[in-house]
Amino acid sequence: MTKIAVILTQGFADWEYALIAGTGGPFYGMQIEFFAPQAEQLVSQGGLTVVISRQLNEIDDFQPAIIVVVGGTLWETTQAPDMTSLLSTHHKQGGTVAGICGGTLALARAGIFNDADHTSNSAAFLKQHVRGYSGEKHYRESAAAVSDQGVISAPGTAPVSFTAAVFEAAGLPADTLMQFRAMLAAEHAG
Repeated sequence: MTKIAVILTQGFADWEYALIAGTGGPFYGMQIEFFAPQAEQLVSQGGLTVVISRQLNEIDDFQPAIIVVVGGTLWETTQAPDMTSLLSTHHKQGGTVAGICGGTLALARAGIFNDADHTSNSAAFLKQHVRGYSGEKHYRESAAAVSDQGVISAPGTAPVSFTAAVFEAAGLPADTLMQFRAMLAAEHAG
């Protein structure tokens, strides 16, 4: 069973983790656990109140294959947690790191985008919010998630392709992955 650690912060984006949590565990047998900078009550952008009982310093004990950083309003502020050590160590040890929307800022701050193809809400978004961002040559303007060298990134408007990329990294079989994508694309098929 693949373990995925999902990191939420105050003001997290409701739509960016929903498919990972809602289908990864119940339908695909993955173990999804939620973590926050501190064990506390969080309120999402949409007003959902959740209680997260596991802190970032507990992620190592969980031993996830993938760490997912969900976007939200906090990442664009000075109150954003520094996850440089957590993310860079996990990635250097062969784990996958994934960020969507504001969550990409955490990956950029950790230097993970310096050597891997990536995307975000825009290149300007990364430059505006990450002092010393130097991954411009690896930035890919993309409406869908980008995966490279154990790094998954996506703009906030791409939760479906982001989830598919996370599931692919988690080892979901190709035919099941294709079925997942087709199922979610069907409503846009004409």
